[in-house]
Parts: sequence; structure tokens; C-alpha cells
Amino acid sequence: MSKLTKNQKVAVAKVEADKQYKLAEACALVKEITFTKFDASVDIAMRLGVDPRKANQMVRGVVTLPHGTGKQTRVLVLCTPDKENEAKEAGADFVGLDEYIEKIKGGWTDVDVIICTPSVMAKIGAVGRILGPRGLMPNPKTGTVTMEIGKAVKEVKAGKIDFKVDKQGIIHTSIGKVSFDSQKLYENAIEFINTVVRLKPQTLKGTYIKSISISSTMSPGINIDSKALNAAE
Repeated sequence: MSKLTKNQKVAVAKVEADKQYKLAEACALVKEITFTKFDASVDIAMRLGVDPRKANQMVRGVVTLPHGTGKQTRVLVLCTPDKENEAKEAGADFVGLDEYIEKIKGGWTDVDVIICTPSVMAKIGAVGRILGPRGLMPNPKTGTVTMEIGKAVKEVKAGKIDFKVDKQGIIHTSIGKVSFDSQKLYENAIEFINTVVRLKPQTLKGTYIKSISISSTMSPGINIDSKALNAAE
């Protein structure tokens, strides 16, 4: 195991491993313990008491973070010619159909989100095995299969993200950058947490949210007191 650097030792020392921090406190602390030379992402992980193998306990949704993620989201729109101008005017990075289907078949997936119209889903199905494992397959439930192409592109560019629980029962996503002030990180985190809470499966018995933690790239995780979220912070 590699030795900790001087900065990493400082970061670890500032985080009490057994302590559960209030969310606002954690959003301020994560900025203090990040020493990367680049603008690191701030991530949140929520461990849920669900069984993702059961269809009625699969937690999946979308959320628009009030302050965005701080990332430049590359959007590909697959559509017919009549929708191309709408997509371009909304800020899509790549717009087309057949030529991009062929590029994807060749292994190109250099985008973050793919949006399409319902009429082209049959063609996209041919590359589903490539897009699916990468989380890029358009889905009506997440708003990425729609006739309102311009609206969908603008929402994604503004900070709309798609999330779902993994096989271990964990939802993990980015809620901003270390360069964000702590209040913006807090507001993004609250929006995300509240969205997940609203998606609690009706069939679930027992504890829904088992744990929440926040970390930045290469920083220690900060455990959040989820019970304190029910009260105003």
C-alpha cells in the first residue's frame, strides 16, 4: 500500500472517521481536505436498504441540480433533419443520425448524454449493446427520448443528471466541484438527497437510507448524519 503524502495526512487528520457530520458542515469540510492541483469533483454516495435485484425496489430517477455539476456535459442528439436546428440552437455538441450510429458501431462513445426522438429508437437499438453498459442508452423515463429536443438539451446542459442504484444498493453521483462555495454544494446535495427520498419504493420494509457520505477526488469520505437531514440545518 502506498504511503500517504503530507497533504493526504493533513486531510485524513481533519476527518473524524467515527463522526457523523451535519450536511452543511461536511460541504465546508470537503473543501478543506482537498489538495488536488485540478478542480476536483465533489461526489455523494447513498447506501440504500433496497434489493436492486427486485424490480419493485429499483431506485432510478433524474434531478436538476440548482447549481449544476460544474462539468461540461457533451450531448449527442440523434434525430431526423427536421429536429437538427432545434438541437443545435439549444447547445447540443453533436447532432445527426446515421453517421453517428456508424461511429458508435465503430466504438465511438465520446459523449456524456445521448438524446433522441422516439422515431429513431429502432435505429439506436442496433447499438444498444454498446450504449447500455456505458449508461448512454436513451430512455423515456429519464427524458432523453422526447420530441422536445431543445428543452431536453438545455436541461442536461443546466445540470440535469440521471442516476440509479447499483448492484450493491448504492447511488453515486457528482454534486459539483471543489471550486463551488459550500452553500452551493449544500443546496445541490439537498436537492439530490430529497429526490432520492421521494423515490422510496412503497414495497420496502426497514431502513431506506442506510448511510450517506461526501468526498472529493482523492479525499477521505465524510459521513453524513442522515437523521439530522429531517431537521433544518
